[in-house]
Amino acid sequence: MEQNKQQLEEVYSKCSDFIIRSFPVGDSNQVVIYYIDGLANASRIEQTIVEPLMGFNGETISIGYLAQHLITSASSKLVVTFDEAIKHLSIGEPLLLLNDEAQAITFGLSNWQTRSIEEPTAESVIRGPREGFTETLLVNTSLIRRIIKSPLLKMDSLCIGEYTQTNIIVTYIEGLAAAELISEVKERLGRIRIDGILESGYIEELIEDSPLSPFPQILSTERPDVVSANLLEGRVAILTEGTPFALIAPITFFSLMQSAEDYYQRFLFSTAIRWLRYFFAAISLLLPSFYVALLTFHQEMVPGSLLISMATSREAVPFPALVEALLMEITFEALREAGVRLPKQIGAAVSIVGALVIGQAAVQAGLVSAPMVIIVAITGISSFMIPRYITGLPIRLLRFPFILLAGSLGLLGIMSGLIALVLHLCSLKSFHVPYLSSVVKSDLKDIFIRSPIWMMDARPDLVTETNKYRQAQGQMPKPSQGSNDQ
Repeated sequence: MEQNKQQLEEVYSKCSDFIIRSFPVGDSNQVVIYYIDGLANASRIEQTIVEPLMGFNGETISIGYLAQHLITSASSKLVVTFDEAIKHLSIGEPLLLLNDEAQAITFGLSNWQTRSIEEPTAESVIRGPREGFTETLLVNTSLIRRIIKSPLLKMDSLCIGEYTQTNIIVTYIEGLAAAELISEVKERLGRIRIDGILESGYIEELIEDSPLSPFPQILSTERPDVVSANLLEGRVAILTEGTPFALIAPITFFSLMQSAEDYYQRFLFSTAIRWLRYFFAAISLLLPSFYVALLTFHQEMVPGSLLISMATSREAVPFPALVEALLMEITFEALREAGVRLPKQIGAAVSIVGALVIGQAAVQAGLVSAPMVIIVAITGISSFMIPRYITGLPIRLLRFPFILLAGSLGLLGIMSGLIALVLHLCSLKSFHVPYLSSVVKSDLKDIFIRSPIWMMDARPDLVTETNKYRQAQGQMPKPSQGSNDQ
């Protein structure tokens, strides 16, 4: 015991919040309790551990007798190694040492300050659950288990980070997720050697297939229902302590264009909205470059009256269309980022008013033309149709190379860029699943359209090879055979 005490006190010698409580128990027993103030629940330590021990009047006791008979905490655990003791102390669990015994006892009496469950602001829905993940890992796992109550839902724990010792949970449904996928996820996580994990974005960059690609190959979400839906399709989720964002793998490009609300409202409306998303995603990517190409190289494609109107509006503008487009796009992106970083009370007002004021002033000063302001505004509004923020980021980034290609090569440059983009997307993989695989190997019931629930009876082909059917076939609603119309 003396050696263990010296080691612990040496490790935490310069920690002012490290508390040591030593007192005699019974006739010839000496107990020492260690905990970190602010992480451990001091009042419960007093009630659960100290008071029962102080009331003991017997002779020499052992660690086993103490844990079974004197202390009523149901979350006690024997600790054998010094590293285990340090780990439990670091997460707020008090440690008890007794007499000269080499073992110690730790108790689940942490006192973490946690955030309450709220609706995710970045993934809000009109119809659907309002619960979102928090920064507490146990809360997040309980939210998933409340949805998926089967004992086949497995949660494997890992610890990553030399100094942060961040707890990671790999969760999947046994029998739905492929064994190769599970082992691949664990193998990539096991390769990580880093000082600390502060957010799931660290893990995402360290385990994805193509880290130099602007497109995400792992889906991040704050919604337990989204994680549960993907687990039921045979995917694997990664939960990280200290962040509300869970990671899901593998995914395809079309997974990023889907919203949770697509499955909570009628399929006709969901299908129409999906088509709008794809259309406005193309608008967001290509509209400024198409406008620059028409003005610079292909004026013959513009109707005469419209061309005269555009030329008149550009008469006082000193910059070519390429510079004008880049100037307005960079300004718009700066305003959008400023609106995100500013406090919520003034962020929206600054972004909207700033865009209106700067755009009107730029037109009156003759720096840009009115049609260019309209084009940039339509492009910005179109980008808001993309359901996930991580999907909109690469489109916003690729907009600038397309503008440069349009300003230098016209429509030929745009087509070259599109061909290069499609080839890049075809080369991407997410945990060995091709990024565009759903187009060539799926039944297309849940890509460009959202089929009725009673038609989507099979799970994705490339995600799981066992237990392919999620529901019985032939469940299309129909009137009862015995009903009589009055």
